[in-house]
Amino acid sequence: MIAGMNLFGITGDGREVREYLLRNGNGIEAGILDYGGIVRTLRVPDAEGAAADIALGFDTLAEYEAKSPYFGAMVGRYANRIGGAAFTLDGRTYTLPANEGPHHIHGGRCGFDRAVWHAEPRSGDGYDGLRLRHRSPDGDEGYPGRLSVTVDYTLNDRNELRIDCEAESDRPTVCNLTHHSYFNLAGHGAGSVLDHELMLCADFFTPTDADSIPTGEVRPVEGTPMDFRAMKTIGRDIEAPDPQLEYAGGYDQNFVLRRHYAGEQVPAARLVHPGSGRVMDVVTSEPGIQLYTGNALEGVEGKGGACYPRRSGICLETQHFPDSPNRPHFPSTTLRPGQVYRSTTLYRFTSRTAR
Repeated sequence: MIAGMNLFGITGDGREVREYLLRNGNGIEAGILDYGGIVRTLRVPDAEGAAADIALGFDTLAEYEAKSPYFGAMVGRYANRIGGAAFTLDGRTYTLPANEGPHHIHGGRCGFDRAVWHAEPRSGDGYDGLRLRHRSPDGDEGYPGRLSVTVDYTLNDRNELRIDCEAESDRPTVCNLTHHSYFNLAGHGAGSVLDHELMLCADFFTPTDADSIPTGEVRPVEGTPMDFRAMKTIGRDIEAPDPQLEYAGGYDQNFVLRRHYAGEQVPAARLVHPGSGRVMDVVTSEPGIQLYTGNALEGVEGKGGACYPRRSGICLETQHFPDSPNRPHFPSTTLRPGQVYRSTTLYRFTSRTAR
């Protein structure tokens, strides 16, 4: 049985929002809202067995509705950015809400992060799970087609928080979902993540212009601050005099993952906090991963009155590439009737001797 459920709040239009507690046999707990599919809490033991909540978030629904920078949410229909808030599909141009300057980001003004999903608790031998369903109507935020989405969260005794997504549409459309937790392996209120060590399984990244829209180039990471092929601290190169870092105020880039064939689950990243010994590995079927270092956090008040200053959380957003609908040479995000969009990401937790 799922570990627990409680009423978390009521939306401004009167809908009840609940929080579901998933727990495994090794002391890991995840609190997930049916509002936005948000992972609100994620308690993980350190090398000594002491658990801490490593996910940035809020204590109330009103805070998520009013000021959340996508803390812990499922993001869609299209994660990341679409340049010019428009794309052309099958000869027809679709105009989307421009909610980041002249561009579109994370599904628009009322994306999946603000939906109340239908929730079904699921449990079995060695796992707790939660199935979330959402139907996005034709024309929602400007996107064509009625999109039916299912997201399965599973917390198992292998210490994996697994996220499986499926989607189908009755018209040609685009689809690109991601999970948007801000992680701090020292604890959600522990301050900067610049002391965390990171490795990315990526030899290339997709550089952007000053508005964070991809130029279309696929550039080697070698010889740049984007080189995370070997483990290094996040803070080592973050202030390097590089236009890509200056545009974003830190890391906010899409990295091209090494892979063998489409849909294969491959290693994407390893994040380590030396002080606690917590280790998080990311495995995904997606072709890209967006590294974001919380550059826009400016003293946000979070759970328990904790202050989230700039760069106090790191996002590792598995995804297709930003602006793919306008970049034919990027992996396609087109979804047609009869096709099924599928995406899997695992966050696997271990520990090593703290230092």
